[in-house]
Amino acid sequence: MLVSNALIGLREGLEAALVVVILVAFLVKTDRRWALRYVWVGVATAVVLSAGLAALLTFGTRQLSFETQELIGGSASILAVAFVTAMVFWMKTAARTISGELKGRLDKALDLGPLAVALVGFLGVGREGLETAIFFYATTEAAGAGNNTPLLGWLIGLGGAIALGWFIYRGAVKINLGSFFKWTGIALILVAAGILAYGLHDLQEAQFLPGLQTLAFDVSSVIRPDSWYAALLKGIFNFTPATTVLQAVAWTAYVVVVLTFFLRPAKTPASAPAPASSRPLASSQPGESA
Repeated sequence: MLVSNALIGLREGLEAALVVVILVAFLVKTDRRWALRYVWVGVATAVVLSAGLAALLTFGTRQLSFETQELIGGSASILAVAFVTAMVFWMKTAARTISGELKGRLDKALDLGPLAVALVGFLGVGREGLETAIFFYATTEAAGAGNNTPLLGWLIGLGGAIALGWFIYRGAVKINLGSFFKWTGIALILVAAGILAYGLHDLQEAQFLPGLQTLAFDVSSVIRPDSWYAALLKGIFNFTPATTVLQAVAWTAYVVVVLTFFLRPAKTPASAPAPASSRPLASSQPGESA
């Protein structure tokens, strides 16, 4: 759980950090530092609300029945998979244009007043914060009660994201965002597939979905559930030695379909034919008037 949670924390945290870096740099370079406090108010509000949602999901469901906890946990896992899928595809297309879009929104907000500026900061960080809260709950449920490894992984990932954001702002570090989001996107798709499989297993345990006893394979004799390598596979990919047919089919289908679309090169729009008026005129034939 340490590696996968650190990866998710780094990815989500860096997206939020880039938003803050772009907003702050824009205000500083345009000599409008008076608006910085309002950006930070919006960012802080988003962070507090996200942390509150994560705490509510994690601790607010402890008193519920086992079936209800599994139903909520499974649903949260599937929602987290939907978030990460949308996130990797959005960043694939938006990595090159996010700076211009954010600057345009902030420029308009500056004309509207402090509340609008704070709202830009809140919305810019809040989306990543909401995804992070859902992810955190899903991964802590997968790890089990009393396991602090997911929290440690999240702290490492978010800490690394904050440090990277600071170094990028200071100009000390330059990274190829396209390559970064591509390779972390591939890794996150594999992690999301494991979260999807685990979430479906939760729904099967809650008796919401059938097939809990219908196993696709059981390699417990080869990969002992209490072994270090079983813990490593579970921590990174949510792999379990005993996997149901529904889990196996869902994992395979998700990886094949999502990876295929994610790795497919972006189509470049075909150039439109030149208008008739702009085409070169044919040379005059001998004997014709020019």
